[in-house]
Amino acid sequence: MLGNFSFGDYFKKEAITWAWQFVTEELQLPKEKLWVTVYEEDEEAIAYWKECAHLPSERIVRMGEKDNFWTMGDTGPCGPCSEIYIDQGSDMSCGPNCGLGKCDCDRFLEIWNLVFTQFDQAQDGTRSLLAAPNIDTGMGLERIAAACQGKRSNFDCDLFQDLIQKAAELAHVKYSFSAPNTDDTDTALRVIADHSRAAAFLIAEGVLPSNESRGYVLRRLLRRALRFAKLLGVTEAFLYKVVGQVIVVMGEAYPELVSQMEFIQHVVREEEERFATTLENGLQVLEEGLRALEKKQQTCIPGELCFLLYDTHGFPLDIVNDAAEKRGFTVDVAGFETLMSQQRERARQSMKKSGLLGQAGDYEEIFKRLAAKGYKCQFLGYTESELECKVILLLGEDGEVCAELTSGAVGYMVTDKTPCYGASGGQVGDLGELSSKTCQGKVLETMKPCPTLLVHKVQINEGSLRTEENILLRYDQNLRLAAARNHSCTHLLHAALRAVLGTHVHQMGSLVDATHLRFDFSHVSALTQEQIEQVELWVNQRILANLPITTQEMSLDEAMQTGAMALFEEKYGEKVRVVTMGNASQELCGGTHLTATGEAGLFLILSESAVAAGTRRIEAVTGFIAYQKVKALQGEMRDVASAVKAVPGQLVEKVTGLQQEVKKLRKDAEKGVAQNVSAKSLLEKLEHVGDISLLCVQLEDLPIKVLRNIMDETRSLLPKQAVICLADRIAEKINLLLYVSKDLHQRFTAPKLIADIAVEIGGSGGGRPDLAQAGGNNAKGLKVAFVRLKQLLSC
Repeated sequence: MLGNFSFGDYFKKEAITWAWQFVTEELQLPKEKLWVTVYEEDEEAIAYWKECAHLPSERIVRMGEKDNFWTMGDTGPCGPCSEIYIDQGSDMSCGPNCGLGKCDCDRFLEIWNLVFTQFDQAQDGTRSLLAAPNIDTGMGLERIAAACQGKRSNFDCDLFQDLIQKAAELAHVKYSFSAPNTDDTDTALRVIADHSRAAAFLIAEGVLPSNESRGYVLRRLLRRALRFAKLLGVTEAFLYKVVGQVIVVMGEAYPELVSQMEFIQHVVREEEERFATTLENGLQVLEEGLRALEKKQQTCIPGELCFLLYDTHGFPLDIVNDAAEKRGFTVDVAGFETLMSQQRERARQSMKKSGLLGQAGDYEEIFKRLAAKGYKCQFLGYTESELECKVILLLGEDGEVCAELTSGAVGYMVTDKTPCYGASGGQVGDLGELSSKTCQGKVLETMKPCPTLLVHKVQINEGSLRTEENILLRYDQNLRLAAARNHSCTHLLHAALRAVLGTHVHQMGSLVDATHLRFDFSHVSALTQEQIEQVELWVNQRILANLPITTQEMSLDEAMQTGAMALFEEKYGEKVRVVTMGNASQELCGGTHLTATGEAGLFLILSESAVAAGTRRIEAVTGFIAYQKVKALQGEMRDVASAVKAVPGQLVEKVTGLQQEVKKLRKDAEKGVAQNVSAKSLLEKLEHVGDISLLCVQLEDLPIKVLRNIMDETRSLLPKQAVICLADRIAEKINLLLYVSKDLHQRFTAPKLIADIAVEIGGSGGGRPDLAQAGGNNAKGLKVAFVRLKQLLSC
């Protein structure tokens, strides 16, 4: 969107004069094709259009408040607006009643909107003149480009054609430049081009496909584009190539696209491949549902079907809407939303029952109501480890306000100030102690349900605690320091990931306590071992450099100007706290930190894993816990070295040699066992059940691989009308292999038969129609299983 603004400088006459000058002289649009609309009561604007643009009255159209009066809400700045339109030609007319202000067809295209903000609207709807009126204008870039190039659609201008032609080339179709929404191929190519461009910029800004928030918007865009690609007959990944063309076309103006080209295309391709199965299955289920509705002569897709498609197949509602509109169906959106709400409530109740919603979650609404009533608690724990505080409110464990907590009681306490950090920003709350002349107790948890309120969950060990009482409150310094080590290292880890993987990495969540840190970040693939080691080394290098850690309060604007990193979804107040670690990291953060990176001691990554699509997780430890982990690993290595009789430095070589030796011995053993079990000798136990040759044999202590080899040899001797069941017993465990020759499949299949007989050995199984496998722990039931198989074949 292009725009220009004036705040208390030029106003209506100048805006109209310069707008007309720009579109007719700079853009050279034909004057005779230009029309304008004005607010019906804005005589001043009408006069200026006649005076400055020499527009005849018939090309100045008065419009009502709905179309030509801008407001920002029920109250506040507002004003009339005037829009410039271009007549695209009589061949685009919708009929004899076609005309600006009379219809909504595409003949008259709005290219520029001039908003004259000159009033202030009060609560009662009355308007008074602003002391300093202003101008706010908007012009669509693609729209004006299309008008200047004589095109009837934004998509036909040069800003889109490179993308559309690339998509057409990849899909082996042609773009026909049809009028908007009249050609299915053209519509599909336009959607693909538009959504590919949006996706490229979203991913460059750190947004990755997911099922929540802005990530879900990106996923919906990509999947809608992919559905239209499917309509073009595209059967393989191609959208990432269109996104590549976006970067080629727009990379000069937006270099961040070029620097992340490989990553952006990787994200899109991965989402394409993930959605291919979802789309295929979902469209099949949807098509079956639509046919069933057509037979019943129903035209509304029920919410139950939409929910099934979304919940079971991951099929977005907007794709259902697209398909419905094309086939003349409507969608029961309300029914879908009801089922979604019910699912969310079931999930919430499930979490509550499993204990995943802690006390803070259970009492969150209570605490918020307290904050609304004016209860607040000042946090002074950045500089103070203990404080004399006044108890201003007590709640029992049931959440009810009380005047006193007696010995043995657990409840909640609000004080006028506290040194204890309340859980927020991924960092857990402090634990600590409280004492007074009348009581001793523990702080079990510190919560921060609201920005101004901290609540302590407390347990009274001796005496009693009363409101209005003065107490001494202190946090556990060892736990605070351990948590600070982990929190400071999350900042270093964030910087390290961006340095090693790229600037697309953004924090998606974190958990910091005294024992470890957990850090979620945006990235589409698992880190290699080399990358993990590079990240770990980067952090430890900054720890050894003992960089100073400083904090500074400033306005949010000032913080952003310094280049400090902020979390996209975090809500910040007017004042923010910037945590700087030398030249390694600078982030907005309200948590507690070390004074220098060296205090972290050591940083050790324990694991790297996937959390969701596009989100990875690293878990790590620091300080003494990291040291203990290293010592434990060293001890384990010593024990292994001793067990395999390896000298230092030769453990890997020794273990590799032993593995090769074991592998050879296993092969030799399998050969020996196989030689001792002759398939021909097994045929001595062959019997007949009607026209079926049945062989049931129990063997002992065989590897499953050997059992399979024996089965292959035996079935080759019984190619027709045969069922073979080989059982291997190892202690009380039974492995079953069951073969059914192909000519019996109309009567029996291996999975069906083995499912029936495996019950007797306390197990279950499955497989192909000709060969199935099962296992169980009831060796005594094997004879009954053989009898059961014979009974099944005789039926």
